[in-house]
Amino acid sequence: MSKTTSSKKQLLLNLYTIPVFLSFIGLIFIFEASAINSFNIFGDSFYFLKHQALWMTIGICLMFLFSVFDYHRFYYLAFVLMMTTVILLVLVLIPGIGSKVGGARRWIDFGFFNLQPTELAKFSVIIYLSSWLINRERKRFFSFLILISILMFLIFLQPDMGTAIIVFSLSVILYFLAGIELLYLYLFLPIAGFIFFLLVKMSPYRFNRLLAFFDPKRDPLGITYHINQILISLANGGIFGQGLGASRQKYLFLPEAHTDSIFAILAEELGFVGSLIVIVIFMYFIYRIYQVVCLAPDRFGKLLAAGIFAFFNLQMIINLAGIVNLIPLTGVPLPFLSYGGSSLLISFTLVGILINIGRNTSNSRI
Repeated sequence: MSKTTSSKKQLLLNLYTIPVFLSFIGLIFIFEASAINSFNIFGDSFYFLKHQALWMTIGICLMFLFSVFDYHRFYYLAFVLMMTTVILLVLVLIPGIGSKVGGARRWIDFGFFNLQPTELAKFSVIIYLSSWLINRERKRFFSFLILISILMFLIFLQPDMGTAIIVFSLSVILYFLAGIELLYLYLFLPIAGFIFFLLVKMSPYRFNRLLAFFDPKRDPLGITYHINQILISLANGGIFGQGLGASRQKYLFLPEAHTDSIFAILAEELGFVGSLIVIVIFMYFIYRIYQVVCLAPDRFGKLLAAGIFAFFNLQMIINLAGIVNLIPLTGVPLPFLSYGGSSLLISFTLVGILINIGRNTSNSRI
């Protein structure tokens, strides 16, 4: 076996195994973080664990399916996928169709599965813009602006600031990488930043979240309660952690412990050393995705892989930066670790597409 063939097999093997390994870690800590809350609500300590294990199984199947599904076909499916996403983003806002939880209307209940259209929006933006921007044609910026404005408007109505930031960032990154009329993009970014600030300022809840970021002691039993409990978890973890199963914050002190704040429980039980190991695994996974981007056999594959690279980076950075209070908490899940069917299925599907791009790479390019 040649060295290049061996390197390609190792790359593909890593792309298959690392997400599965991280998901198993996620299962452990989802159970750790949710068992008490799960028993109080459903009378079953394993409720969230069983659901996540089911979605993980389906996700792995999707990963294998899309690893053999020719990624070029997405070029022809992109428009339908985007239109479906826009329709779902509208439907989720309709009372009786969209489920309202915690003041946000973000889920459509299909009985056996709660679909979160905003997670599909991240996927659709990557597929659609990669297909649309494959050719460097002029006079596309204003069409691009209209599309992004529609998506941002619908996502803000839910409201879901974290997803809006990710969808916007993915769009800007893909447009930049396409290299089309970049001057318009440079002029637009300061305006977009100002608009985001106004939207935060106009919403008392969002503005208070921003103030909480600058002063975590501002309202310890109110708006800053969540970040304070996260910081307590991190402090309890120390260097080597309290030990597996020994978290105290999981006893209903830390809100959303099994979803967006899962890393805080992991850090409390495994400490700085264990947290660092998990982050290193993530970084190695990101590096492997970067290799696929560099080795992609055509422009469409390169844009598609770059969008997926940006997706996992943004999800990881925004979640972890919020956990350590480098940025305001935004409710963005940590890929493969946080509880959530929509997020997990989309993540595994994107990995499957990456593997397919990697499989189409010539051995001579490894």
